[in-house]
Amino acid sequence: MAREIRTIRKIVTGRDAVDGAGVKLVRVIGHRDTEDFDPFLLLDAFDSTDPQDYVKGFPWHPHRGIETITYLIKGDIEHGDSLGNKGSILDGECQWMTAGSGIIHQEMPKARDRLLGVQLWLNMPARKKMEVPKYHGIVSADIPVIDEGDSTIHILAGNYKGLSGPMEGEYVKALFLDVEVGRGGEWTLDTESGETVFVYIVEGEGAFDPSGEIYPAKRALLFNKGNQVQVKASESGLRFLLMSAKPLEEPIAWGGPVVMNTKEELDLAFREIDEGTFIKGSSPEKRQ
Repeated sequence: MAREIRTIRKIVTGRDAVDGAGVKLVRVIGHRDTEDFDPFLLLDAFDSTDPQDYVKGFPWHPHRGIETITYLIKGDIEHGDSLGNKGSILDGECQWMTAGSGIIHQEMPKARDRLLGVQLWLNMPARKKMEVPKYHGIVSADIPVIDEGDSTIHILAGNYKGLSGPMEGEYVKALFLDVEVGRGGEWTLDTESGETVFVYIVEGEGAFDPSGEIYPAKRALLFNKGNQVQVKASESGLRFLLMSAKPLEEPIAWGGPVVMNTKEELDLAFREIDEGTFIKGSSPEKRQ
């Protein structure tokens, strides 16, 4: 197969936002980006050394029809949910929650010297949106790390060079990598041409396509189709998150924490929230 290096299709800086009970964050991708980033719905980025930006947290709220993936590079977030799970997400840890038919949870960051991480929303196929909710708590020891000299790769989900992360994605098979590239270092990734691939630059800066243009931190870069991503770090080094998955190409009806396929399904979800019938009686899967 001829090598087709992916080029940059779209650059997103996101916008400052306040969510939950008063958490300051950057909404990198959201409602306006659903067609371009399909099946990824939302990416919120957190980076603060001031606890007042985030300690009010995200009190109890519902989700349906999506998977939420919270990854902390630095920080401490206490969580609890309607399945009975509770605990903390700490440095280098991840929470993968399948909302499915409905879950209610809370996420409450605790004061630390820095909160650095993201929350990613991954859509679920229409036929699977009402599946039984599940919770996966992923500690740092569960996450394979590969040292390639110039680069260090943390495999959160999917398969990288024959090594699998703790998650694959039961409903949408996704690749989620945390990649650190040293000063002037280079890194490449072979990709499926038809998959949606994007990166979020956490720290440092670098080039992400043959143009050689340097992109700074706090940017999301969406790639055009191709079968290889090429990265070169600047002299400051580079750290970025890479996400890849096959698009669903299904209609989206989005209302706050609920993402379905039709307005009727959305209306039903909020009616059930009001009536107290949102949480279904099936046997939930619980895993710490």
